[in-house]
Amino acid sequence: MVVHPDKMPLTVFEKYAERYDQWFVDYPDVYQEELNRIKKAIGTVLTPALEIGVGSGRFAEPLSIESAIEPSLPLGLMAKKRGIEIIQGIGESIPLKSRIFQTVVMITVLCFLKIPDETFREVHRILMHDGTLLVAFIEKGGTIAQTYLTRPDKGMFLSHARFYTQNEVISMINRNGFVLKTVDCRMGFCILVFRKDE
Repeated sequence: MVVHPDKMPLTVFEKYAERYDQWFVDYPDVYQEELNRIKKAIGTVLTPALEIGVGSGRFAEPLSIESAIEPSLPLGLMAKKRGIEIIQGIGESIPLKSRIFQTVVMITVLCFLKIPDETFREVHRILMHDGTLLVAFIEKGGTIAQTYLTRPDKGMFLSHARFYTQNEVISMINRNGFVLKTVDCRMGFCILVFRKDE
């Protein structure tokens, strides 16, 4: 694991990494449905590919994404055990060279970003010409957000989240140099695919 030099704060993801990962075991049908929708939306993942906010690697592994950014050391170690090369860092300051990835994915991480615009500018920088960005997120006011916030297994994490509407996310990503390709929003879980625009 490569450690970013900036000191990472102790967060709920540091304290409760095992509980975070256990959700995927406890709710395999929900997890598999989300994974299937993501696979359909993105198609073949062109490599090299990177996931920002990989968590424990539950999506990166089946998507065959080999590299990832993750601020939580315990979650990063779990992802590493799943065969993913981890760089401990944050999306707002990615310690990698420009134009080196064909694909970047961000799955349920947008709501935890401190400065989303900075992250999308960084994604634009590290993507190759016509590269693909997939952003999957829990939509503000949607059924999933309302349900999860009342449950202890997800609520402990999502109580720290900031949710956005579909239109807010599209506008945010468009203004940082991307063109929207596809939209799949159901039950408040949205999957947007963008192409890098030079």
